[in-house]
Amino acid sequence: MPTASLPARLRRLALVIPLASGMLALPGMALAQPQAKAPPPLVGVQKVERLALAPQSEYVGRLAVFDKVEVRARVKGVLGPRHFEDGAKVQEGQLLFTIDPAQYRIAVNQKRALRDSARAVLINAEAQLKRTAELMRSNNATQVVYDQRLSEELQAKANLDDAEAQLQEAELQLSWTEIKAPIAGLIGRALASPGNVVGPETGVLATIVNERRIRALFSVPQADLLSVRRDLRAGAPLAVQLRLADGKLYGEKGKVDFIDVEVDPATDGQMARAVFDNADELLTDGQTVRVIVEGNEPEKVLAIPQPALAIDQTGPYVYVVDSRNVVEQRRITIGFIRDGLIAVTSGLKDGEEVVVQGQQRVRPGATVETRPVPPAPRPAGR
Repeated sequence: MPTASLPARLRRLALVIPLASGMLALPGMALAQPQAKAPPPLVGVQKVERLALAPQSEYVGRLAVFDKVEVRARVKGVLGPRHFEDGAKVQEGQLLFTIDPAQYRIAVNQKRALRDSARAVLINAEAQLKRTAELMRSNNATQVVYDQRLSEELQAKANLDDAEAQLQEAELQLSWTEIKAPIAGLIGRALASPGNVVGPETGVLATIVNERRIRALFSVPQADLLSVRRDLRAGAPLAVQLRLADGKLYGEKGKVDFIDVEVDPATDGQMARAVFDNADELLTDGQTVRVIVEGNEPEKVLAIPQPALAIDQTGPYVYVVDSRNVVEQRRITIGFIRDGLIAVTSGLKDGEEVVVQGQQRVRPGATVETRPVPPAPRPAGR
């Protein structure tokens, strides 16, 4: 390559470099700016507190009425008209059904005639015995005749007793043609229509339940049963509440009045019973409920609000914010839940802050901005 061409090349390169530099900064072209850092997410926090809470346990239960009667026919016959409306309230002794009484009235009349005949025979036998006794005193009758008259009188008495018993049975069967309510309460739908032949083999005609008082039956595990028994033996009645299907608490509190003497090997629990007043008849026989048993002795426990708790496949956890506003996922062990508070038995310390709002915006190790959330008011007396 000729040496004379090197300066020319250098001159051309010197002209290209300023041109390229000018292209990078043409008027109207914006230079890229560094992105601003996003602020830390805002979360609501509450401090872990040590509170006096009475323990509370919740079980699945089923309601059962104290008084329940299945109305059945006790004699056979054609069913007459009904004297109630399905689902209505009935009073004790109220007429519900009638069975055609004709054949039973005839039977009563027959038995009454037999009774009267037996009574007449007895009157005659008594008169013959009395006459024979007078003849014996004047030696005009023998002992054999007297014994015969005495035997006839005793036989007549027995026949009269039998006739009276048959009459009472016939009258009883006649009375059963009127089927009356044995208790007061609500009656279900009629299971037989007028005109059908019914009898003892027919089965249930209707069911009456008295729901003014009702009981909840529920199984208590052995671990919980010990504290329940201690409270019962201390003489203080255990307060029991019902949580209904809509999640609301039933207005009336009940009390535990019975614990079964045997353990169910299938559940390792014992059946307990709580009694409730049901004046408004809101509770129904056979209804499934949640039974909440409240302990009488408050315990000092670490408590967190229920919204702070999260659960995954590993178990329950909470998000804890430290003094540097850094989030930590903390595994915890929980005890009982009461009034929106969760008793924590391990995993937390008094005074630590847990996230109660905005958990979906945080992750372990992230820095957050915190906002204190005031605790919800607790029910009076707890």
